[in-house]
Amino acid sequence: MSIFRTKNLDDMVAASRKPGGLKKVLGPFDLVLMGIGAIVGTGIFVLTGTGALTAGPALTLSFVIAALACGFAALCYAEFASTVPVAGSIYTYSYATLGELVAWMIGWDLMLEYGLAASAVAVGWSGYLQSLLASYGFGLPTALTAAPGAVPGAATYFNLPAFVIMIVLAGMLSLGIRESARMNNIMVAIKIGVVLLFIAVGVGHVKPVNWQPFMPFGHTGVLSAAALVFFAFIGFDAVTSAAEEVKRPERDLPIGIIGSLAVCTILYVVVSAIMTGIVPFMEFKGVDHPVSLALKYAGENWVARFVDLGAILGMTTVILVMSYGQTRIIFAMSRDGLLPKRLSSIHPKHGTPWLATWIVGIVFGLLAALVPLNVLAELINIGTLAAFSLVSVAVIILRKQRPDLHRAFRCPGVPVIPMLAVAFCVTLMAYLSWHTWLAFGIWLVIGLAIYFGYSRHHSVLGKQQ
Repeated sequence: MSIFRTKNLDDMVAASRKPGGLKKVLGPFDLVLMGIGAIVGTGIFVLTGTGALTAGPALTLSFVIAALACGFAALCYAEFASTVPVAGSIYTYSYATLGELVAWMIGWDLMLEYGLAASAVAVGWSGYLQSLLASYGFGLPTALTAAPGAVPGAATYFNLPAFVIMIVLAGMLSLGIRESARMNNIMVAIKIGVVLLFIAVGVGHVKPVNWQPFMPFGHTGVLSAAALVFFAFIGFDAVTSAAEEVKRPERDLPIGIIGSLAVCTILYVVVSAIMTGIVPFMEFKGVDHPVSLALKYAGENWVARFVDLGAILGMTTVILVMSYGQTRIIFAMSRDGLLPKRLSSIHPKHGTPWLATWIVGIVFGLLAALVPLNVLAELINIGTLAAFSLVSVAVIILRKQRPDLHRAFRCPGVPVIPMLAVAFCVTLMAYLSWHTWLAFGIWLVIGLAIYFGYSRHHSVLGKQQ
């Protein structure tokens, strides 16, 4: 049956190199900054405060644990991405190893991860923008500041800034990846400068007494915070979705994946240590701007405004890269016939999947405008952890199926490293709420219904069979 048949790797790579496809314009520097652009955003500017309430000063350990889970998975991603430089990320890799049905479910899972991540970050972006505007005496009508029911006691109906930023970035992505990458690089440079400014100014205000007790909620608090701040690392895998647009994927993709993850891990650990060293961790309760709060707590108000601006730029790059990854997943699934063919049509001038790009911008822009942040964020972590686990398993399977395959980058310690990735991811999944598991199950059931109702009958692989 076609649902169990895998795609031929050599055919996949050959198809990606045909004329008229996506333009190969990205280098290693672009990929590292793309990864940083996707990672450094909501995690460092928002979740650090929530994580501190869960783990205390031991939040630094939570970031290390989350980074290890991502790091082991990143090595697996790097092997796949350099060996099979085809658009679609883990969806494509699963198609080559685990079969069509599993690939569809992973693609369906990734649409949840990337799309809702972009929507959730757009809501956070809206909040920071409104805060910055308020500091200058400007404001929007209350009805256009948040989703319905998002603000208790306030008559809100539509989050206009969140919708607008999604549409603007969809327009940017539709014009070409080279142009989008340039804009991303500029914004990443600015926001990294802002983070470094916080470190330089904040380190002189650290009081070691605030780090005591270091682990007030024990190991449970550290692991629960790790499951929460895992969201802060989501994004490095989006680099692999650019595989078909990379000049030298065998060399550049591993550099982009591992390099961006390493840089962001160091920044997260240092920032969280300085934050909890300046502010007693319980002071972060109810705060959605913990980094700027720490600066205000230290009396450095002039830097706090720069941090707010950096947060806005940081979240902009996250939305940009997540939306980009989403469109490339849809492009790959459409090309395989699992989604309508028009979604993989390439613009003759800009060389981008323009229809998929605009659909992502409009649909997830509306979700950002109409659905509260806490609802959007529920499914993101579990979907990503599931995807990371499967790509790790797929590396082991492909090593056994195709030991002869040329691998420009080889994940070290197979099968130990991939199994460690699975163990870390499953452990973090166990610390997520049952509500999240239930919602995730419903999403997968909907995906199965679409596959057996439409995708299986239109599959290119099925027709060939």
